[in-house]
Order: sequence, then C-alpha cells, then structure tokens
Amino acid sequence: MTSSKFNVKEAISLVLVVAVAHSLLSLPKNLLEEQKSAVILNIIYVSILAILFSYLVYKLFKSFPGKDIIDISEFLGGKSLKNILGILFISYLAFSGSILLRNFCESIKIVYFPNTRVAFIIAMFIAAIIIVCSLDFKSNIKTTFIIMPIVLLSMVFLFICNLKNFSTDRMFPILGDGFTNTFITGIGNLYAFSGIVFLYFLPPLLKNPSKFKKISLISISISAVYIIMTVSIILFMFAYFVNIDEIMPLFSAARYIEFGSFFQRLESIFLLIWFIIFACYLSITMMYCIEIFKKITNLKDSKPIVPFFGLLFLAIALMPKNYASSSFLETTAYPILTIGITFILSGLLLLLANIKFVKQKGR
Repeated sequence: MTSSKFNVKEAISLVLVVAVAHSLLSLPKNLLEEQKSAVILNIIYVSILAILFSYLVYKLFKSFPGKDIIDISEFLGGKSLKNILGILFISYLAFSGSILLRNFCESIKIVYFPNTRVAFIIAMFIAAIIIVCSLDFKSNIKTTFIIMPIVLLSMVFLFICNLKNFSTDRMFPILGDGFTNTFITGIGNLYAFSGIVFLYFLPPLLKNPSKFKKISLISISISAVYIIMTVSIILFMFAYFVNIDEIMPLFSAARYIEFGSFFQRLESIFLLIWFIIFACYLSITMMYCIEIFKKITNLKDSKPIVPFFGLLFLAIALMPKNYASSSFLETTAYPILTIGITFILSGLLLLLANIKFVKQKGR
C-alpha cells in the first residue's frame, strides 16, 4: 500500500496502539461491567482465543505471500468484492477512530477545559492529524515505536505504585455471574483485541514478510498482558467502578499516586503520554483509511485527499449530540462492528480465499 517498510518492532507497536488507545477510555470499565469479578479470568480466556485467531490469520495468509486482505478479496471475488471490502474497512476505521476521538476530547474537556466547546478541541486534533498524515507513513510509525515503550512502562508504573490501594478480594467470586457469562457470552469481549484488524494489512508493508507469524503472536500477547493489567488496576482499586461517574478510569487511578508532599498529581504526566499515543493511534487509523482508498481507486498521490478524510473524521466525531450518545456508540456499536468485521467477516473471507486457492492449485 505504501513504499515504507516496517521492521518487526515497528509492526508490533502498530498493532499495540489500538489496544492502548481504547484502554484509555471505557474499555476496562466496560469489561468490568460485563464480567464483574470474573473479568481477569475472562480476559485470560479471551486472550488465548485471540492468540489462536492471530495464528489462524497467519496460516491463512501463507497462501498469499506479500498480499493484504484487499488483494485477497480481489482474488476471491474480483474488483467488486475488493471495492466493497475496501469501503467497509474505511467506514469501520473512520467510525472507530472518530468516535474514540469524540470521547477522548469529551474527557479532556471535563478534566482541563470545562468552558471550552468540545468541537473546538476535536478540530484542533483533526488539524494536527491532517498535518501528520501529509507526511510519510513511516515517520508516524517511528513515532509510535518510540512512544510505545514509554506507554507500556507507565502502565507498569501505575500498577506497581497502586499496589497499596489494591484489594484482591474483589476478584471473588472467581466466576462472577457464572460459567456461561464468563466463557460463552464472554467470547464477545474479543473486541478488546481489535488491533488484529491492522494485521490484515501488514504483509506487503514488512521488510521481512517471514516475520509475520512472530509479529502476530507477540503483538497480541503483549496486548493481552496490557489489557489484563489495566482491568486489574480498575478491579482491585474501585469495586464495581461502573457505579462511579468517571469517564477515564485509568486517569482516576493515576490520581492516587504520590511520593510524599513533593511529587504529587502525577496524573498530568500520564495524561500527556496518553495524549501523544492517542494522537499516534488516530493518525495511523486515518492513514490506513487513505491507503485503502488509494488501493481501491488506483490513486497515486494521497496528499490531495488528506483534508477530505480529516473532514470525514471531524463530521463523524461531531455527529453524536452529546457524550451519552457517543459513549453508547463506543460501548455498544463498536464491539458489534469489531466482532462482525474484524473476526467473522474477515476470517470467513480468508478461509474462502484459501479454499479457492487450493481448488485452483489442484487442477
């Protein structure tokens, strides 16, 4: 899709940025609301399924070296399927990025700018992202790769510094609302691993395509550890946090960190780090939309359409009337779309393409 090629570490950070961005807002809170005391057990279970699914994705891509899912869809159903799938992925990525942007800006407004219109904060974000997306894709990935270790270490720091505030009794009863909710309906929490969607576009972008298996398994495994850590912080610190009127649970956890009377209110440092990684996530999401659009339209130069996609993200972000509406879209519509597009539809398409490949090879 682009002339830039990523190494293993850069590709891993690319997949990780999705889980990190969503964990900053309602993901841990939603998982806790669904699973209650069984949330850690459920995420461990779902993590195993996500790792197995990522391995399946690697196996299904082996028949199409150097191809992404858009190329594979053209092999399966011609240009019509290619265009339909491309538009579907653009819509999904634009929707998820824009709604998360709206909710993130709502959080920033409540914490620091209560008298500022949320539309202004969103517009400032979009302006910055348009500038970033006018640059090379590679530069954005390098920035993400640099900031990602800082984000991961900050979460470890947040976890360790709050150990004194933990109450491990809150993980009991271990099965929460029961076996069915934890292991059957709880499968729906696979949406927490929506970063898998970026795996579908990685093969042609890798310097060493033979490392795709390593990238898939490591990125999803690290995402699993990260998600488990974030939900553990919320579970052990705030019993049934969903009953508390907070929209950034991890920010609230950061407020509890202090070292004597000198080092206090470290949450501002955490917010700065999260602000940067969120900007990286948003710019990568927009860049993917642009690259997919280039692919289905055979457009050579993407710079003229960058402002168009910026306006598209802005329009979607401003579409919800209030925070309640945008929160509903993030907590209800987004998980359904992720399961449907990232796991069911894409998995089925790759499977059918492999069946067709085997049949043609056997002739």
